Amino acid sequence: MARILVLFYSRNGATLELARQVCRGIESVTDATAVLRTVPPVLTTAETPAQPVPASGPAYVTPEDLAGADGLVLGSPTRFGNMAAPLKHFLDGTGALWASGGLAGKPAAVFTSTQTLHGGQETTLLSMMLPLLHHGMILVGLPYTESALHQTRSGGAPYGATHVSGLASGGLSAEEKDLAQALGARVARIALRLRAP
Repeated sequence: MARILVLFYSRNGATLELARQVCRGIESVTDATAVLRTVPPVLTTAETPAQPVPASGPAYVTPEDLAGADGLVLGSPTRFGNMAAPLKHFLDGTGALWASGGLAGKPAAVFTSTQTLHGGQETTLLSMMLPLLHHGMILVGLPYTESALHQTRSGGAPYGATHVSGLASGGLSAEEKDLAQALGARVARIALRLRAP
């Protein structure tokens, strides 16, 4: 069984919904399972510390979740064309895993949500790819053989799945859902191939 970690940060729920669609895609692949995890918020010193377990939703990620995964799909809302600080803070603490090569050779993909159509989706996806490259991961994108890339009028890019929340009052569009699921399925299939003897 290939265990694919879907690790995300979401403040208003749009990135969480993308993460759930990625998990659906992973679970559609025989012998693959999705593990959904989030990161705690980064708090200022004036606030109380984050609880060790979130009040609701997916559990916080542990280093063991990351080390034990056969693949990784990383998601964040866009913050000025970059990943959100809580996700970056978590990734900054993965130096021991980097030193051991624990993620080298495993497939990885990225996804993001933005408020506006030109809100920095692609640069956010690229910013999330950089630490994955340093970890030696194999980046997986969305090829143009995915018909939803040609049909979408909102989110979606060859770099990863995206959502534009300001365009859709009803949540993810059909194409955004299709692309997020396709991304999850691609990572799962590649992880299974890489594990094969």
